[in-house]
Amino acid sequence: MPGPSPELVQQLYSTPPDRFVAARDAAAAEARRAGDPATARQIARLRRPTVAAWLVNLLAIRRPDLVADLVQLAEALRSAQRELRGPRLRELSAQRRAAVGALVAEVRKLAAQESGAPPAGKLPLAEVEATLNAALSDTEVAEQVQAGRLLRAASYAGFGEVPRPQLRLVTGGEEEEEERRPRKETGRAPAQRAPGDRAAERAAERAERAARAERARQRRALERELAKARTDQERAEGELADAAQAERDGAAALDDIETELAELERRRAVAEQELSRAKLARRGAERTVTAARRRTGEVEAAMEALEAEEGAAGTGGGEAD
Repeated sequence: MPGPSPELVQQLYSTPPDRFVAARDAAAAEARRAGDPATARQIARLRRPTVAAWLVNLLAIRRPDLVADLVQLAEALRSAQRELRGPRLRELSAQRRAAVGALVAEVRKLAAQESGAPPAGKLPLAEVEATLNAALSDTEVAEQVQAGRLLRAASYAGFGEVPRPQLRLVTGGEEEEEERRPRKETGRAPAQRAPGDRAAERAAERAERAARAERARQRRALERELAKARTDQERAEGELADAAQAERDGAAALDDIETELAELERRRAVAEQELSRAKLARRGAERTVTAARRRTGEVEAAMEALEAEEGAAGTGGGEAD
């Protein structure tokens, strides 16, 4: 069936959202000019992603290896959760936090390399992080992320949303019910047991019921402790996400300030150069003025000497007459 090539789709979904519609329409028009109206219609139906979804798509398209590692980690987390392996789950949760943080940093780096991307301080990295966390708990979200065709960010309400195995608590009630159920007659009288044997069997049954009750009590206690631990984990992860976002916001603000400082430093260097040139010009003008003043003094002195000579010559000529 004809349709847009995967390369074209990847190119469109790696285009910043503010240029997506123009690029999509141009591709559809090109398909129509090539005599392929079916492909043109399919291209025209492609929807523009949000900025957060575009960033996730950019990660999937530019760094598919990192997204594949995230999907493998998600499978390991779900397996550990289904099997209720506490130590392994804690280890994988730590890996999850580190992996998501590294992916968010990679997204920021990829966006900085894209022409027309929003500035670093305005990137919706919190939505990107929420989408990556959702991909860790929802296989459908993970598939959409890996495909690189996400249209909007996915929400995440805490780790552990994947289906868990149903736990059934066996307390022995069914067995006791079976024991109370009347037995079918077989036509033979039951074998007579010695009083000591019957007492021993009753004691064993009581011990077994007590053991089952104790195991049930321990299971209930462990389930309460597990629920509390998961609640504490979700709260701590939420606090971590808030702290990480605050850190990213602070880093973005610092980047803006450093950019402003760099511009001020450039302007300062230009002003210092202009001041240096003005000082050199002033010193040159001072030397010119000094030389002019000296020459003026010399000419004035010569004029005075000449006038003195002329006065003396006039006086001598009068006496001779």
